[in-house]
Amino acid sequence: MNHTKQRHHELGDFLKTRRAKISPEQVGLPAGIRRRTPGLRREEVASLAGIGVTWYTWLEQGRPIQVSIQILESLSRVLMLNRQEIVHLYALAQHVPPSYYPSPEEVKPMHQHVLDNLMESPAMIVDNRWNVIAWNRAAALVFCDFSRLECSKRNLMRIMFTDKHFAGLFPDWEISAQTMLGKFRADCSQYIEDPWITQFVDELRSISKEFDQWWPMHRIDKDRDMYKLLNHRLAGQLNFEITSFLISENTNLKMYVNTPKNGTDTRQKLKQLLEADVSEQVLVHP
Repeated sequence: MNHTKQRHHELGDFLKTRRAKISPEQVGLPAGIRRRTPGLRREEVASLAGIGVTWYTWLEQGRPIQVSIQILESLSRVLMLNRQEIVHLYALAQHVPPSYYPSPEEVKPMHQHVLDNLMESPAMIVDNRWNVIAWNRAAALVFCDFSRLECSKRNLMRIMFTDKHFAGLFPDWEISAQTMLGKFRADCSQYIEDPWITQFVDELRSISKEFDQWWPMHRIDKDRDMYKLLNHRLAGQLNFEITSFLISENTNLKMYVNTPKNGTDTRQKLKQLLEADVSEQVLVHP
């Protein structure tokens, strides 16, 4: 069996095993009394997914037919696939799997513990769409109180190009924004077929004239270690060394750590900022 035939065969077997795991009750169908095998019937899967029974039968039989992303999305929904199963399904069908919005619950307690223990280093965990899904108190005080934003608005690109207070942190905002855009574009190249990217880019282009002007330039920047200079409205000038780390359990997530640069007073300023925040919380919540 050649490689292509093997792939079609594996796809068909995978669908059969997942179909067998779904009970009729789970998808709102009556259980019936004449089911000889567990799970859903082929015609039920086809009907729920909006595809032809014959075509779906061929798919499970491993015939050499092309499967669209729309059908994969429907089958993923009907068969109640988890993320790992969806990625596997798309790989067997030779399509790029969709990216997604990780929820805060996907950040393990130990990861949040690491963030919280980086007391004087603003740190955050970002997904492959640049959504901030976890952060420490230093990051909230220096960059943005992400807890005040809706989950869908906690995107670093969106904040950089739409939030004047965040943009005001950067002494040379244009250079910083173009560099960030170049890194974002480099990351997006891995998921260029994801419809989210087109929608997100179109939205930002309609909101920000700078983003609209710079996006067509196709600037690409690598995510490398670097330095960052900020002008904080309370703490004044802050100097950081920026490093990033992939989360080994989920490579769609990356941790960014802003470490106070040696030879500067940044660490002391952050201590004062954190202490002032604690004092303010004590006054507000005696």
